[in-house]
Amino acid sequence: MTATRSGPLSDVRVIEAGTLIAGPFCGQLLADFGAEVIKVEDPGAGDPMRQWGQVKHEGKSLAWPVIARNKKSVTANLRTSEGQRILRELVASADVLVENFRPGTLERWGLSYDELQEINPGLVLVRVTGYGQDGPYASRAGFGAIGEAMGGMRHMTGEPDRPPSRVGVSVGDSLAATFSALGAVMALHARNRTGRGQVVDTAIYEAVLAFMESLIPEWEVAGYRRERTGSVLPRIAPSNAYPTADGAEIIIGANRDTVFTRLCELMGEPELATGERYGTHDARGENQVELDELISAWTRQFDADDVLDKLHEAGVPAGRVYTAQDMVADPHFAARQAIVRLMHPELGEFPMQNVVPRLSDTPGEVRSLGPELGEHNAEIYGQVLGADEDQLSRWRADNII
Repeated sequence: MTATRSGPLSDVRVIEAGTLIAGPFCGQLLADFGAEVIKVEDPGAGDPMRQWGQVKHEGKSLAWPVIARNKKSVTANLRTSEGQRILRELVASADVLVENFRPGTLERWGLSYDELQEINPGLVLVRVTGYGQDGPYASRAGFGAIGEAMGGMRHMTGEPDRPPSRVGVSVGDSLAATFSALGAVMALHARNRTGRGQVVDTAIYEAVLAFMESLIPEWEVAGYRRERTGSVLPRIAPSNAYPTADGAEIIIGANRDTVFTRLCELMGEPELATGERYGTHDARGENQVELDELISAWTRQFDADDVLDKLHEAGVPAGRVYTAQDMVADPHFAARQAIVRLMHPELGEFPMQNVVPRLSDTPGEVRSLGPELGEHNAEIYGQVLGADEDQLSRWRADNII
C-alpha cells in the first residue's frame, strides 16, 4: 500500500515512459520528494529492470524495488494507436513526461512535443538519450557506458598500464537522470512565471562531461591531457589509500596545508610540513610517490581502527573503504537513517539507501517499494481516465494493457 504523499513535489504528477536507469532514476528522484509518478510499462514484460540486476533473490530482481520505489505502475502498449491514446490522456493531466526512447520515437507515435503541448501547454517533457535530440549522432543507440566513454570518464578511470576501467555502478545513466530531475524542477519553476512547459534535453555524454572539471581547458589552454592515474589524482597529495597492520586500507585526504600539518604532527614528523620537499601544495604534488611511501610506513604500524581514531582526533579526514556490510553496521549510517527498511510482500524486510538530500521542512521519503506490473491500472485508469471495468477488460483482451 502506498503511503500518503508529502514533500515539495506532492502537487506534481509525472508520467514516466522510460526503461532501465537513465529515465527511471529521474522518476525515482522526483517520486522521492513526493511527486505522483505513474510509470507506463509494456504489458508484456514491463521494464527490463524487473529482471535485470547482478543479484536476484528467489527469482526477484533486487534492483527493481529500489529504482521503482514510490511509483505507480500501469501498462499500455505504446506501439498501438490505442496505447498512444491512453498516453495522451494521461499527459493531459500531467506536469512532466519522462522518456528515454531513441530520438524520433515519440514523433513516430504521434506524440511529438508540439502535439503534446496542444493537449497540455504546461507540460514539461524530459528526454534522456545517449547523444541528445539533435546533432549528427542523435539517431545512434546510446547506453550509459558509451556516454561515460565519450564524456571522458572512462579514459581517466583505472590504472595507467591497463585498459580503461569502469565504476561498478551505471554512473553515466545516473548522472543523466540526476541532471534530468534538476531540469524538470527548473522547468516547472519557469512555468510558474510563463505558464508554459518546455523540453528538457539531456544527453548522457554531456551529463558525464559536466563532471569533468577543468579537463577541456587543461587540453586547449595548457596542452595537458589527463590520463589514468589509479588511486591518486596527479599533484594532489597526500590523498590515497594506505595500508594498515591488520590488512585493511584506509583513505587519507590531507592535501590542504593546515591538514597536512596536523598529519605530520600526528606522525611525529612536524618538520615535513615546513620543509622544502613537502611544505607547499605544489611541492607535495611533485614528490607525491615518496610522500605516500612515508605515510604508508606510518599507517602500517597500526590496526585500521586504531589509526583512524588517531586521525579523527587530530582532525585529519580519513575513513575505511566501505562495503555494504560496513554500511549496514555503521552507527553513523544508522543515526542519520541513511539506510531505510520497508517490508516487501515476498522478500520480507527490504533495505535500501534513503532519500538525498535532506530538506528540513519538506523532506522526501521512501513510501513504497517497486510495484507489480500494472498494479495500479484500475486506480489510475479509473480515477484519471474514467475507465470502467468493461473498458479495462476490453483493453486487456486486445493486449493494450
